[in-house]
This record gives sequence, structure tokens and C-alpha cells, in this order.
Amino acid sequence: MKTVLITIGVLLAFLAAAIWFAMSSWSSIGADTHADISAHGYIAMAIGIVFSLLIGGGLMALVFYSARHGHDDVDHEL
Repeated sequence: MKTVLITIGVLLAFLAAAIWFAMSSWSSIGADTHADISAHGYIAMAIGIVFSLLIGGGLMALVFYSARHGHDDVDHEL
């Protein structure tokens, strides 16, 4: 149980570091270039993120479905 808590703590620390890095990079790029993103830009970004997650989740579901139903097994009878 202690190992699980340590692992979760380390992963949360990595997540926090990644979020901090992304936010600081995002703000530094915007501060240097004075580029503002419009509402349409945020909407497009959100749609792209959601679409990417749906495609990734769908493909993973297909991989698990295929593996469970034997579609990935090698047929040695040629």
C-alpha cells in the first residue's frame, strides 16, 4: 500500500510539473508576441482536444475488443 501511495504521489508531482511548465510556456509566449486568442480559437482548440480524446479512446476500445475476441491471434494453419 505504501508503494502505491508513493507512486501516486510521484505521478501527481509529474502532472503538477507538466501543468506548471505548460502554463508558464503559454504565458511567456503570449507575453512576448502579444498574440491574443479569440473565442473562436479557444472553441477550435477545445473541439480538437475532445476529438483527439474520442479518437484515441475509440481506437483503444477497438484494440481491447480485438484482443479479447481473438482477432489478434496468429493463425498457423496456412
